[in-house]
Amino acid sequence: MARTDELAAQQFSDVVAGLRPQIFRFLLASTRDEDLSETLTQECFLKAHRNWAQFRGDSSVVTWLMRIAINLQKDHWRNRRLQFWRQAHTQSVDPDEAGDWLPSGERSQEQRLLAREKVAQVWRAVDGLSERQRTVFLLRYVEEMDLSEIVRSTGLTEGTVKAHLSRALARVRARVGGMQ
Repeated sequence: MARTDELAAQQFSDVVAGLRPQIFRFLLASTRDEDLSETLTQECFLKAHRNWAQFRGDSSVVTWLMRIAINLQKDHWRNRRLQFWRQAHTQSVDPDEAGDWLPSGERSQEQRLLAREKVAQVWRAVDGLSERQRTVFLLRYVEEMDLSEIVRSTGLTEGTVKAHLSRALARVRARVGGMQ
């Protein structure tokens, strides 16, 4: 029995090592707060660890973990609405800094500055999306998940995911296009 427990522990450790960056990246893109993202990532893996023996494999591990992360994010936003003063602005990630996270093949300083401003515009547009639109947008374009993975991760129907994704993309394009 001890050998089985050791194997399960090692298997879970491998999952954490392999998928932690993806879960953290999604939560950071969703919350734009490094400390909160770190906390939610830890909570995600803690919940997963507690329920590891019950994971049936009906979906991939990444889909299962993403679902946990999405639920934790929803819980956070629900609680935040009740205690909106709790979050200090000083802990938030500055949208202008987000441009530094993305590699740029641009050559001149001016082109790099323009690229950073465009990224900041996209982030501001994403901030204005509804919770569901923002979630499916981030899963698709930050996490590069396909529709079926988003459906499994969110629990929404494919038609609903497509509708939210379409509306989100249209709103982001309109906002970014209108700022040029």
